Amino acid sequence: MTDDASNSQSLMERQTTGEDRVRMVARQLAEPRTANWVASQASWSHEPTKRVLERLVDDGILHRDESGTHTTYYPDYRRQAMQEAMRLRDSGHTVEELTDRLADMKSQIRDWEGEFGVESPNQLRGTLAEESLDVDDEDRRREIAREWEHLQRRIKIVGFAIREWDFLTPTTEPAEASS
Repeated sequence: MTDDASNSQSLMERQTTGEDRVRMVARQLAEPRTANWVASQASWSHEPTKRVLERLVDDGILHRDESGTHTTYYPDYRRQAMQEAMRLRDSGHTVEELTDRLADMKSQIRDWEGEFGVESPNQLRGTLAEESLDVDDEDRRREIAREWEHLQRRIKIVGFAIREWDFLTPTTEPAEASS
């Protein structure tokens, strides 16, 4: 761990409660995780972590999946996407800037499709079986596949923010409920 990372970790531990840390970790989940994993990331014990996670489930912030061998928790991806779209709308960027950003992300994916002759991150991962690749090429392809998946998620959110630009405009007026 670098000095910066250890300093920021100790700062986080000093200035937050265990519950605060669990909430921070839970809000950043990108995939389903167990209570033990969250507890480890939050540097807190299992039982209180599980209680906080259950409250987050009750509040609709997380979902619980008990279908596997271990119970996992994952975020409400719709809520995350909506919050990110609102952050993009409120960030001071214009709709034109976001449209340019969207075009750049799509162009990057097209470049990778052309460079590797594949149509998806998993197809790119499948090329790792080629015996002619050296370790650096394998690492690069794995990293590109991760970035590609990230860009696919970002494209959806940025596209949503652009499509719903007017709807996402901050307002001081309460929304009217229709009957």
